[in-house]
Amino acid sequence: MAGLTGGSPETKGDPSGASGATIAIYSVKGGVGKTTFASNLAWCSAQISGHRTLLWDLDAAGGSGFLYGLEPKGTKPAHDVFAKERAPEKLIQKTGYSRIHLLPADESIRAIDARLTEIGKRRRLAKLTRALGADYARVILDCPPVINELSAQIVRAADLVIVPLPPSPLSTRAFDLVVREIAGNTRRHPPILPVLSMLDMRRTLHREVRDQHPGWPAVPYASALEQCAVQHRPVGEIAPGSPAARAFANLWGAIERKLAERRA
Repeated sequence: MAGLTGGSPETKGDPSGASGATIAIYSVKGGVGKTTFASNLAWCSAQISGHRTLLWDLDAAGGSGFLYGLEPKGTKPAHDVFAKERAPEKLIQKTGYSRIHLLPADESIRAIDARLTEIGKRRRLAKLTRALGADYARVILDCPPVINELSAQIVRAADLVIVPLPPSPLSTRAFDLVVREIAGNTRRHPPILPVLSMLDMRRTLHREVRDQHPGWPAVPYASALEQCAVQHRPVGEIAPGSPAARAFANLWGAIERKLAERRA
């Protein structure tokens, strides 16, 4: 698929000239594909749009780092970025792809909610992402499935929230729950983009849900996406011409349009 591979040598700043933005991949449910979305959208940001991109893993499972073949290094726990205002640059790692860096998670992330409550800084994450925006045109947050102080801070920091939703009778209810959570934590909440994940049009229920939400972007169920965890590579590298790779490219285009509309 033309335009999904390649990339120039990494440079400071952003070769595309785009202003910075923070994109949160969030859901109140686990197992909906958040990490798959975050890691593949980071690749689209860097390789399609040419953005210098930071993928920030906020889930203690560390899935984003795993999908890029990286593990946390050193003795500095990830929650130090919040608790001690340690410069996040000390924890950031390069990936094997031009313009994509990773801020990995570790077990200390499980204590972040208590840490944030303890330090009492309700916009700590927003402050961090703004500072990182000086070096990264796109900061993509791989968020845990929680409703707590961390999720509230994610909402305050985000310029756009992507909500993956597996097709089910509960899809609309799950989305409404996310909307209520976001609306309850900021007076002027960021745009929210629901996306059907793991869509299998061979299944009657999936077709029915798709018919109910024809305007929602969709990412198909695909073996190529399962290979991301096996090969530690984004789907755009594994199978650039596949429906899954095209779906993420189309979703990335929708994200950039949403961000442009917000700036306008």
